[in-house]
Amino acid sequence: MPLRYLPSLSLSIGLLSIQFLFPTDGYQQFPASPQGYSQTIRIPNSLLLDSLLRSDSRLALVVNRAADYELQIIYTQINRDAQNQPHFIQHDFRLDAKQYFNPASLVKLPTAALALEKLNELHQPGLTRRSPMVTRIAFRCQTAAPYSPAVDSNRINTVGNYIKRMLLVSDNNAYNRLYEFLGQRPLNERLTQLGYPNIRITRRFAPCDTTANRHTNPIDFLGASGQPIYQQPAVVNSVSFKPPLGRITKGRAYQAGGRVIPRPYDFTTANYLPLQDITDILKSVLFPEVTPAAQRFSLTPNDYAFLRYYLHHTPHSSGYQPYSTKQFFDAYKKYLYFGRSPQASLDSTLRIYNVVGMSHGYLADVAYFISPTQRTEFLLSAVLYVNQDGIINDGVYEYNSIGLPFLAQLGHLIQQYEANRKDSGTSTTVESAPPGMK
Repeated sequence: MPLRYLPSLSLSIGLLSIQFLFPTDGYQQFPASPQGYSQTIRIPNSLLLDSLLRSDSRLALVVNRAADYELQIIYTQINRDAQNQPHFIQHDFRLDAKQYFNPASLVKLPTAALALEKLNELHQPGLTRRSPMVTRIAFRCQTAAPYSPAVDSNRINTVGNYIKRMLLVSDNNAYNRLYEFLGQRPLNERLTQLGYPNIRITRRFAPCDTTANRHTNPIDFLGASGQPIYQQPAVVNSVSFKPPLGRITKGRAYQAGGRVIPRPYDFTTANYLPLQDITDILKSVLFPEVTPAAQRFSLTPNDYAFLRYYLHHTPHSSGYQPYSTKQFFDAYKKYLYFGRSPQASLDSTLRIYNVVGMSHGYLADVAYFISPTQRTEFLLSAVLYVNQDGIINDGVYEYNSIGLPFLAQLGHLIQQYEANRKDSGTSTTVESAPPGMK
């Protein structure tokens, strides 16, 4: 069986151990991939993926009614050549950017990456992701986040800590703070520059109307002495963004103010993030050196290592003290493969780097899998809609009975297939460990 190696892992082949190169900060620095980039071969409506899905009876309930469940899947094989260069073959199942789904917390990954990028581009002496951040109020629907000294630095409001909260447990307030730091228009314009013109990130996770979401808060960053080292005024996006899909409504009714409104829920001005785009964003964070330069975030190797660490780790394994309680169990946001089960026992040989979404009946996970023991490496993204009563916001969704079990089994199916698949001949894979990887 061909060997596949992740450029971001330092492996001791005999012990299959993983070396962390930044013990003081607790996150891992990945060796760079070779220069140049690899184009992805895309196979729409893949017969391979279709046959895999239909081979597992535990997936049949959803797969046989894929249109009803609005199911979309992307499975990307990764093969490495003699220079350890990754080559991507993407298999799609019902992938359709015009099929709207609520991305929920998937928007947190691009927001996190752009927040780190903005810190770099401000070129402000002393301003880092560890700088205390004070959020003030200037418009309706805004909330404040004052500076509160703490013995535990993990509890201070900083860009770095907000990102930890977003990626480890999908904290909504942390996302709001970084959305406000970026500003609605700069956030979306930068995504367009990166090659994602159809993404719309225009809402906080709060009951704010479209006008209030265009207004973002004044923010101060503090230095070691407690004095401001950078001050950002309140900002307003004077022109609203055009919805890329036009008017979008879902469901037969929705709940608001304690009563059911008998008409579809309007998602027209909601956040919009196609499954292909968030898959490509995750891939660019994991494989920046094989991503076209125009699509790379302007991040340092240290920034990339920081993001990867918190994309991979669980609340407990991360060492982030606020999430050390049993409330934040290991599978808290590892839907693919573990299904968010509090009783799940994680496999220490399987590493998953992912971001998830769960809202309004939509359930999504966008993940990268790597198993040194089985020599597997692949990307897997999926979204489905589980709202049998057709009522939005009533809190009655089949997440636990249908959605999460489906995603867990899907991850198992693809991981098992990867462990057994042989080189198809479309790419040359590595037959021995490349220099420096042993």
